[in-house]
Amino acid sequence: MSEFCCIAPDVKLGQDVRLSKFINLYGCAIGDHTKIGAFVEIQKNATVGKNCKISSHTFVCEGVSIEDDVFIGHGVTFINDSYPRATAADGQLQTEKDWKVERTCIKKGASIGSGSTILSNVTIGENAIVGAGSMVTRDVPANSIVAGNPAKFFRTITDK
Repeated sequence: MSEFCCIAPDVKLGQDVRLSKFINLYGCAIGDHTKIGAFVEIQKNATVGKNCKISSHTFVCEGVSIEDDVFIGHGVTFINDSYPRATAADGQLQTEKDWKVERTCIKKGASIGSGSTILSNVTIGENAIVGAGSMVTRDVPANSIVAGNPAKFFRTITDK
């Protein structure tokens, strides 16, 4: 590994994973033949499948599951908490015991355009496309294209 990468010992890397410089990976699993771009963070309990491309400046938080053959554009942000707070009821900084991770699933073959934000409790269906700059607030059906803020259905994909 490069001197400019922070790869925790608990990271599970598949075969032929390609890692750029300036990345932070801990407690996650990355599938075979996946490419991770520069300035990417992937947190614990997140998974990335085989043959994926995670472009630079992307944040994959705990609770995100990315299946095989998925493209994630530059600067994509995932969210895992619908009601984030800095402090607990007693005024102390929150810890893991103060909140529950909310899941997000990106199904096989999906593509997420650069600059998109994916809220928690969302599933993006197989082969779906999320347009650049979109705010995904609800599930995206398989084989569909969505775009906008909030992301709205644009059309069904008929040809690949």
